[in-house]
Amino acid sequence: MRMRALLDLQINRDLAEDSGLSSADYQVLATLSETEGQSLRLFELAERMLWSKSRLAHHLDRMAARGLVRRQEHATKSRGTVITLTEHGLSTIERAAPAHVDSVRRHFIDLLTEDQIDALGEATHTVIAHLADPVSRER
Repeated sequence: MRMRALLDLQINRDLAEDSGLSSADYQVLATLSETEGQSLRLFELAERMLWSKSRLAHHLDRMAARGLVRRQEHATKSRGTVITLTEHGLSTIERAAPAHVDSVRRHFIDLLTEDQIDALGEATHTVIAHLADPVSRER
């Protein structure tokens, strides 16, 4: 827990210093930038980020006020909201990503040997497979 907390603190500090983004901002922008049309319905974005719709909606309000994302009513679903990356949001994530990757490498990846990275990757896949499968979690 301590390693994760310290690593998150350092990477988040670097991200804010380099780009002015919070880790939550970065996660939203990165998720949208990787989708076709750089848009997702609110509930889909919340599912991908593992956030509640309420928490995400509040955060998106702040991001929309800064011009990073745009909220629109879904064209065919009266209760659906579509979140779209703006040009400003896209240019922001494009500028932030290289420094963010550098921070992750500098404070984590580059500290590990190739064998440690392989072991971490294998362990990560095992844990994700377990947590992503509701039947496995019940055991």
